[in-house]
Amino acid sequence: MRVLSCLLSWLCILSVAADPYDDPKTLVDRQTMVHLFEWKWSDIAAECENFLQYYGYGAVQVSPPNEHVTLQLSGDIPWWVRYQPVSYKLISRSGNEEQFKDMVDRCNKVGVRIVVDLVINHMVAVGEKKGVNGFGSTGGSFYDGNEDEESFPAVS
Repeated sequence: MRVLSCLLSWLCILSVAADPYDDPKTLVDRQTMVHLFEWKWSDIAAECENFLQYYGYGAVQVSPPNEHVTLQLSGDIPWWVRYQPVSYKLISRSGNEEQFKDMVDRCNKVGVRIVVDLVINHMVAVGEKKGVNGFGSTGGSFYDGNEDEESFPAVS
């Protein structure tokens, strides 16, 4: 118990002495970020120009922009498909590469930075394969997530 108390006391002292994160790469006095989860790139660009710049927002976090699986469950597209990448091509249900670049340019022009939620540590779930059980992809790339295959030709 005494060791735990000492450890907790030491951590409290360190946390007070630690430097705060104070370089968010935003413009001066614009350190608030909003997460526009699942928004289309063109809608985010318009939001930067028509609202965010006027209310002091410094950045927008966007959903993963890479190609991902498509699947409909009960007529709905689940949010988690964005976290099942097929390739690193910039084509998602939010838009394509040109629309993504346009969004970044338009937001940066009015002082709002873009922060991207990246998925780089895994690909689709085991067993998911394009054309099987309703699975597709936003960019048309083939993939096979079966354990024996794990084939993602659009990545190489």
